[in-house]
Amino acid sequence: MNAATLVGAVAAICSTVSFAPQAVQIILTRKTKDISVGMYLLTVTGFVAWTAYGVLLGKWPLIASNGICLALSTFILVMKLLPQGKKNAVAKAAKPK
Repeated sequence: MNAATLVGAVAAICSTVSFAPQAVQIILTRKTKDISVGMYLLTVTGFVAWTAYGVLLGKWPLIASNGICLALSTFILVMKLLPQGKKNAVAKAAKPK
């Protein structure tokens, strides 16, 4: 494995995993008060663009890592925008038993 591939793999793993703690925290606490809607709108838009870029190039590492990031960041954004009752229902359904 060359240096560029290794750096790319580490970057993809770190980027992908970075959203998981926030998503888990929302599921456990149901609190999104301190999350910035604007930041997550930009983040989701960026991941849509990166995923589309990967599709256009046919590069599965770009598609997979950015697709996962897109799903996680979209979940966080949706949870931020949902009213508390619906947020509770989604978090309850997503929480492992």
